[in-house]
Amino acid sequence: MGRSAWTAGLMLAAMVGLAACGDGGPKADLPNPDPFPSTYEPYPSDAFSLVGATILTGTGERIENGVVTVSGGRIVRVGAADDVRQVQGITEVDAAGKVITPGVIDIHSHLGVYPSPSFDSTSDGNEATAPNTAGVWAENSVWPQDPGFTRALAGGVTSLQILPGSANLFGGRSVVLKNVPARTVQAMKFPGAPYGMKMACGENPKRVYGDQGGPSTRMGNMRGYREGFQAAKEYARGWTKYENNPEGDPPARDLANETIAGVLSGDVLLHMHCYRADEIAQILDLSKEYGFKVSAFHHAVEAYKVADLLAENDVCAAIWADWWGFKLEAYDATPANAALVVAQPGGCAVIHSDSELGIQRLNQEAAKAMADGARFGIDIEPEQAIAWITANPAKAMGILDETGTIEPGKMADLVVWDGDPFSVYTKAERVFIDGALMYDANDPAVSPRTDFELGQRGNGGTGGAGQ
Repeated sequence: MGRSAWTAGLMLAAMVGLAACGDGGPKADLPNPDPFPSTYEPYPSDAFSLVGATILTGTGERIENGVVTVSGGRIVRVGAADDVRQVQGITEVDAAGKVITPGVIDIHSHLGVYPSPSFDSTSDGNEATAPNTAGVWAENSVWPQDPGFTRALAGGVTSLQILPGSANLFGGRSVVLKNVPARTVQAMKFPGAPYGMKMACGENPKRVYGDQGGPSTRMGNMRGYREGFQAAKEYARGWTKYENNPEGDPPARDLANETIAGVLSGDVLLHMHCYRADEIAQILDLSKEYGFKVSAFHHAVEAYKVADLLAENDVCAAIWADWWGFKLEAYDATPANAALVVAQPGGCAVIHSDSELGIQRLNQEAAKAMADGARFGIDIEPEQAIAWITANPAKAMGILDETGTIEPGKMADLVVWDGDPFSVYTKAERVFIDGALMYDANDPAVSPRTDFELGQRGNGGTGGAGQ
């Protein structure tokens, strides 16, 4: 059932429920598809042009001596300085010697649900109480005061997906955020971004629940997946039947089945924690059995072994540059993983963090993956590699129509680097989100601090990290 059919069905059921209430009949217990709506509003911004920089657009294009013009929080023009006519009244900012890229996007983060400083009392990422906890929503655990958000901003991160942990077969819903200071998670929620659902293969779920009557083997894991999708399929079928003939009470509401049914309909994107190639192949078979699509396999240390299968199924591999060996399923690794994935026609690689520290330097992680590919004889140009941390994660998160590349009409989420972004010596100099300057390395006043930090530091809100 597609988004329009599901929404129309809910509207029909709602009307029936209201009529029943008016008649004194039973009140329908109806699903609310958006119980925590985004209240995000862009920070104020001016119209300006960044002039003279090298631009890596995220589309595979490199523009020397380029111009990016921003107005109303959106990109309105991009091109070579000689080809772009400047508009009177728009401020020109000299960016000669700089490199401009789309804002960095982290597809796999636990900021806010495992905040810094780390304590058991704030460890809210894993609902490790049952193999299927698809009914939990990560945003209900996100602490907006996490200082990790501002550190990620200093690394050029403008959007990120917050995921539940990987203890469970079905871990729950993810949420996509704009990386802006806010009082509430709703004020950070990327407007219009689809939800994701986190699932996990392999060692984690069978290790967590092996002594609790849950799966203790990989075949037990697979049975659990099938049972979960089968139950959600029957749940959706029950709602469809009720929508077509709304008599009596609607089906009993089930939060876990709602989320999994969203994956089956395509409204919720599936993000699968999975290391081994054989398990990746089995999940792809499972997706055909139940008619859903995997958006990305996360961690995917053995993605290089099944790069052709991933490309054929239009699935991204969200991976580290070189983390490996910390458990057996992460052992059979190669540092050329990303390069081998994209060497396959149609291959999609994403460099992710899964770390409050790694998220601060995703540009360097991408640089390592690019260099490792070159050592294997796979040469990848910077204008292609930048997509690993911009366009490709945006694609897998369902937000590529709004961000991830520097193109007219898109959100002005931009990073101005003080040099080659694939150099260890380079820093993000300025970071714009929807055209608003949210971070300036040369101006401590434009370097946000959370209220939590201000209360601890007593710096009045104006001090930089060095105070």
